[in-house]
Amino acid sequence: MTTSIQNADGAPAAATGRQQFASDNYAGACPQALHWLCEANASGHEPAYGDDRWTQRATDMLRQLFEIECDVYFVFNGTAANSLALASLCQSYHSVICSPVAHIETDECGGPEFFSNGSKLLVAENESPAAQLGKLTPEAITSLVTKRSDIHYPRPKVVSITQATEMGTVYSVDEVHAISRVAKEHQLRVHMDGARFANAVAHLGCSPADITWRAGVDVLCFGGTKNGLPVGEAVVFFDHKLSEDFAWRVKQAGQLASKMRFISAPWVGLLEHEVWLHNARHANAMAQKLYAGLRAIPGITTLHPPQANGVFAHLPPTAVLAMHAKGWKFYQFIAGGGCRFMCAWDTTEASVEALLADLRAVMGASIG
Repeated sequence: MTTSIQNADGAPAAATGRQQFASDNYAGACPQALHWLCEANASGHEPAYGDDRWTQRATDMLRQLFEIECDVYFVFNGTAANSLALASLCQSYHSVICSPVAHIETDECGGPEFFSNGSKLLVAENESPAAQLGKLTPEAITSLVTKRSDIHYPRPKVVSITQATEMGTVYSVDEVHAISRVAKEHQLRVHMDGARFANAVAHLGCSPADITWRAGVDVLCFGGTKNGLPVGEAVVFFDHKLSEDFAWRVKQAGQLASKMRFISAPWVGLLEHEVWLHNARHANAMAQKLYAGLRAIPGITTLHPPQANGVFAHLPPTAVLAMHAKGWKFYQFIAGGGCRFMCAWDTTEASVEALLADLRAVMGASIG
């Protein structure tokens, strides 16, 4: 199956192969990111290790975006961004409070513990409605912080929240403020895993500053790969003191690109003319379209309305097998066995309709 892909602003781009819904990592790079990647390549020799004009330009653009003189570091991927950011906030005898479904807990192969030399992740288990949506609550944080204070227990030092969450939900500005207040009361730092930060901002309609440093966030890992970059995440420190020696930490971890411009220049394309926001809005809109279509199919149960670009639903096992047999890819390891369908910056309405058409067919056969 060949699809004609359109960028979020409507510009066509050719692609071969069926669009999938397993992950927004499946999508390619958006045209604007590729344009500036090629511009950086055509600019001739540039200083290495981040001393080039492109890295400075992308950094300045992020400072404009967040309306603050933040410290910015570019790394290859999200695991490195989260792990190194958390390691900069912790000592080995500290702990990090997170949700049970947080990526740092479930999908980073012990990276945060490794790079912090042993800081423990404390999972906030509770049965509140917010927890079922992948969110931390102030009450859950307080419970863990006050659980023990003896020297035999790893001292809580950081609260890590994911924006948007692994369940496709979004913390409101007030919710982030509330979490930050509790964190500050207990002398904890606040880390935000923003692999899908753009999708969260698109949903909230607020400024990036309002949902980060103005709400009490100390460091943000701003995801670019899921938003249209070929590779690369930005670690943004809103407190200069916390980024002391972070450059050396990045180097030691093998995350300092010698030709840094090829990571930073695509950020120029993403940040210019709010392409990052257009891409996120488009992905979110496709998720809403998919959600509406799923709700109309008898036998499929949707878990909750999407707020970002992920849709979660329960399908009968026979339907899952039938969809896989038809070549569709989607994950089931999140949401208690439910199926996760992710939309990307380039997801087309035609691809959503094709998925829904096959779902209607297999569900009809399953029910019949």
